[in-house]
This record gives sequence, structure tokens and C-alpha cells, in this order.
Amino acid sequence: MKVLLFSSVLLSGLVAGLMYSYSCSVNIGLRALQNNEYIKAMQSINRAILNPYFFISFIGLLILYPVTAYRLYTNSPDISFYLLLTATLFYFFGVFGITMLGNVPLNNLLDRFTVSNTSPEEITGMRLAFEKPWNNYHTLRTVASIISFGLTILSLIKQKI
Repeated sequence: MKVLLFSSVLLSGLVAGLMYSYSCSVNIGLRALQNNEYIKAMQSINRAILNPYFFISFIGLLILYPVTAYRLYTNSPDISFYLLLTATLFYFFGVFGITMLGNVPLNNLLDRFTVSNTSPEEITGMRLAFEKPWNNYHTLRTVASIISFGLTILSLIKQKI
């Protein structure tokens, strides 16, 4: 049980750290770019993040959280189970759900956009259509990932030995 909880803490910490660091650095750095540079940079980042390291933590939690919650439940549910269940819900809806329903469709829209041979007005329009909504979704999933991480830590701390 401790291994499952530890693994949940580790993976949720990696995801929360990714979201938080992106908010604290990448979004701020990208904001300063010219429109065409911003579009190209986001396209590159959105493609680069689709890698095994990211998927291990991001998708891994979709499996690990329910397995761990189930194990906590079958070992006579206590506060640790309810904390982890709440962390799981925050992750499923607040992180994964927002990503799949908000950020990914915007990423796909941006990926289909070609900067070359496109007018400056069209580039500006794409940035306006993408940047603010994407950042708003990202802020929500960042908060959800931090809450999920914190609840997972509390679940480990409150786990009966």
C-alpha cells in the first residue's frame, strides 16, 4: 500500500510541478514573443510534450489513482481513502478533463495553423483565439493539480501504518 501511495505522490507531484513551472516561466516567457514567434513556439512545445516521460506521469495517474483508492477502500476505508478519492476526482476532472476538453482542442487548432504565407492579421487573430483561453484552462488545471498533489500527500500522511 505504501508503494502505491508513494507512487501516487510522486507522479502527482511531477504533474503539479510541470503545470506550476509552466505557469511561472514558460507562459511568462512566451507572452513577450511577437505573434508569429509565439505561434511557432507553442506549436513546438505542444508537439514536444507528447513524449513517454510526460505520458508516464500524466496518463499513469489515470490508472494509479483508482488502483490506489481501491486498495485503500478494501483495507477498511478511513480518512486516507477519502483524501485520495478527492485527489483522484480533482485530477480526473480538473487536470485530465480540462486538458482534454479545453487545452487539447486549442492545441489541435494551433497545430493546423500555418504561419508561413499567412497575413499578420491572421496570425494576430490566431494568437488572440488561442492564448487567453489556453492560459485560462491551464490556470484551472494548475490549481487542480496542486490540490490533487496536496491531498495525495495528506492521504499518505494519514495512512494507518
